[in-house]
Amino acid sequence: MSDAAQPTAAEVRAAAEAVKAALDRHLQAVERREGDDDPAVHEAFNALAAAAEAYDERLYDRYDEVTPFEIPGAEDSLPPYAGPEEPHALSVLIRRDYAVVEPQRLLAQAQRIADLEADDEDGPEGAALVGGSTHAAIGVLFGEYEPDEIASRHKEFGLEEGDSTLWVSAAEELPEPGEWLDAPFEQADPERIVCRFDVSAVFDDETADEDDVRG
Repeated sequence: MSDAAQPTAAEVRAAAEAVKAALDRHLQAVERREGDDDPAVHEAFNALAAAAEAYDERLYDRYDEVTPFEIPGAEDSLPPYAGPEEPHALSVLIRRDYAVVEPQRLLAQAQRIADLEADDEDGPEGAALVGGSTHAAIGVLFGEYEPDEIASRHKEFGLEEGDSTLWVSAAEELPEPGEWLDAPFEQADPERIVCRFDVSAVFDDETADEDDVRG
């Protein structure tokens, strides 16, 4: 960053004062909270996170220093729960990312499945089903195995795991059959999430960094 674009010392000081004020407001909101999901506490938390981030950026840009703490941003936290108190139905939304790192292994495994199905049907159609098409192989693989089994055996299929997340969302009642099939993820509402579980290599990197510091 050029000197002209750097924040002034006064701007850094002002950002520090903003953090102090946000800390006071957050403490006041916590002291006056009404229930576990008080929106005032949530708003004060987000304001504190934004103020801390702004200060950290200005401190680094001006003095090449960082703060010794990290406050997660608003995007890292769920909004206050606004779903039913006593859910009578649940929706489980899962996303798992994979890289196709060994296409030939994927093709071979899919062809083996197709050949077995062809033998069961007393026909030679299996060889033509997969061929050299990765699209066809993926269709065969996910048509044969449950997602959890693919996750546990992904290396056998030439896949490499990426990030994954699981959301458990509450509802008053089950939707009507077929109601959401045209847009299955459109109604995912963060305010109805009871819990979520994330898996990412970035968490491993953070743990490794902490170990390096402790070591």
